[in-house]
Amino acid sequence: MKRAAGFTLLEVLAALALLALLLVGVYSGIRTATHSVRSGAAAIERVDQVRSAQQFLRRELAQSMLQPIGHTDHGEPIYFVGSAREMRYVAPLPGYLGKLGPQLQQLRLVDDGHGGLRLELSLALLPPDGQPAQPLGEPQVLLDRIQGGGFQYRGIDQQGAALPWSPSWVDGRLLPQLVRIELQVPGTLDWPRLDVPLRTNPAQTGLSQLRMRGGSIR
Repeated sequence: MKRAAGFTLLEVLAALALLALLLVGVYSGIRTATHSVRSGAAAIERVDQVRSAQQFLRRELAQSMLQPIGHTDHGEPIYFVGSAREMRYVAPLPGYLGKLGPQLQQLRLVDDGHGGLRLELSLALLPPDGQPAQPLGEPQVLLDRIQGGGFQYRGIDQQGAALPWSPSWVDGRLLPQLVRIELQVPGTLDWPRLDVPLRTNPAQTGLSQLRMRGGSIR
């Protein structure tokens, strides 16, 4: 009698081994493609986050207003408070929040709990009767995963003399002419140095008014 044709155990095992290798190759290709897509999406999202943060900061700082956020010991109005990790000023917001009127904006570089920093924005309403500012919700994160950086300021003093770049703005009765925001972002993406010119300045406004009136400054 003839023996029935079929596969030997060795042949079956060899076929299973080849099939396993083929599946491993397909899985590796799919995993690599998925990782590339995710990395590309994360990079695009990061670029959008950096660009959005810069556009927002440029727009809001440029629109800083001459509205007091406090007063000195002599009762003089304070328009701007700035240090290396924090700044406060008044500016309008676009959209539905802008309809609420000018708001006190606070930018802060805070510890993210993982050895880095994040840039946060806090908003508060300024009541017309001079009452304390009323916070509008929780702080919003403009940019996270920051390794380092800070704020710098440049402008003129009450006598019109130019002041060099400094990590703190001493005279809050004046607005700085320029605000610089430098951040170190990990990875291949850089934070382009952001120098924002402020449009208004109480010292310049007062000087222009005196000149229009034919007055002089001593």
